[in-house]
Amino acid sequence: MAEPGEPLDLRTRRAREQDDEYNSELAPDTGNLAAALPESLGVTIDLSPRSARDDDDDDAIGDEVALPEPATTHSVIVPTPPMRGVHRQVSPQTVDAPVIREPGRPEEPSMLTADRLLEPNRKTRPAPEGGVSHGLYAASFGVINLGDSKKVRARKELDTRIQRSFSGGTRFVPVLTRKGGVGKTTVTALLGMALADSREDRVIAVDANPDRGTLSERVAKLTRATVRDVVNKAASIGGYTDFSALVSRDETRLDVLASDTDPLLSEAFSDDDYNVVADLAARFYSIVLTDCGTGIVHSVMRATLGRADSIVIVSGGSVDEARLASETLTWLEANGYGELVANAVVALNTATQGTNLVKLSEIEMHFQSRVREIVRIPYDPVLAAGSVIHWKDLKPLTRHAARVLAAEVVEGLPADRGI
Repeated sequence: MAEPGEPLDLRTRRAREQDDEYNSELAPDTGNLAAALPESLGVTIDLSPRSARDDDDDDAIGDEVALPEPATTHSVIVPTPPMRGVHRQVSPQTVDAPVIREPGRPEEPSMLTADRLLEPNRKTRPAPEGGVSHGLYAASFGVINLGDSKKVRARKELDTRIQRSFSGGTRFVPVLTRKGGVGKTTVTALLGMALADSREDRVIAVDANPDRGTLSERVAKLTRATVRDVVNKAASIGGYTDFSALVSRDETRLDVLASDTDPLLSEAFSDDDYNVVADLAARFYSIVLTDCGTGIVHSVMRATLGRADSIVIVSGGSVDEARLASETLTWLEANGYGELVANAVVALNTATQGTNLVKLSEIEMHFQSRVREIVRIPYDPVLAAGSVIHWKDLKPLTRHAARVLAAEVVEGLPADRGI
């Protein structure tokens, strides 16, 4: 306030000085206020005149204005309550970033499975298998989905192991032993049926026994052709249709190529003959099982082991049968097949005589020190009959043992190799 009697221009100057003191809490340049705020707040303040706003409500929250970009491009969620003229920005860290895979070998098309790509929900999740789980699913019209039962999950896991894919040519698996009568041919048929029943590719079992094998008698015969016919007609076999006319096929889709039935001709089946058959089989099949003879020094055995990716040794449950099976491993190691022995699977046939008199656990412990896996094959009346084997007629425990054997064999095969 001006004192009475002072000139007018002096009163005007005092009033202006008082106004300057009143507004001294604000910086002279209002543009510095936004710059003075910490950048980490990630906020923008509207300093435009009230009349320039579209919203006339003084209590409006979250008004947005266009101000210069802050110095940093990163922003965070403001932890303070919302204020007028403040715009909350979502941090880029809250958005899922694309997955960047490490450079390496390209994935196979078979890896694009439904389980991997589909999001689990009521529409894409399959109906559960198993009594209680399926009952609840049906009663709730698909709302309650507890998933498969433990037993079903175990079965599907075994299927996945058997169905493992591989590339780079056909895999050869000989089944052998030094002693007859231990179920070598039966194990070959069981293994082939378990593989063919679960896998989508072709599986064949070749009877390469030079002493007249009986593998073809384990399936319903669809032809009288043998390995000798394949050798004689090799030049005229142009495709799978021609080859399939010379084999028998059972209900699991296992193809079986019989051996010679004439003892005089069977002696003529040599390593060259086996290689002809093996070369043709490699054109049409993914897995070739070879039912070998009891001898391990004949020429066919050398050709068989030369192509082998893994081997199955069959042992009975008696003392001498187990010893002879172990001696087979010793012979293989001594003749340069040590890698096959280390990767071998022993099929322990518990249906042979004397099994109930020995300690099977001790036999298994012995083979565990020499091979990769041991699988017990239980007694089954269908197998004991020595006739045609129908997969569906086998006991569940027998089918399970055959599937376990198949899974172990497949896991021992190389997943990828050059042709």
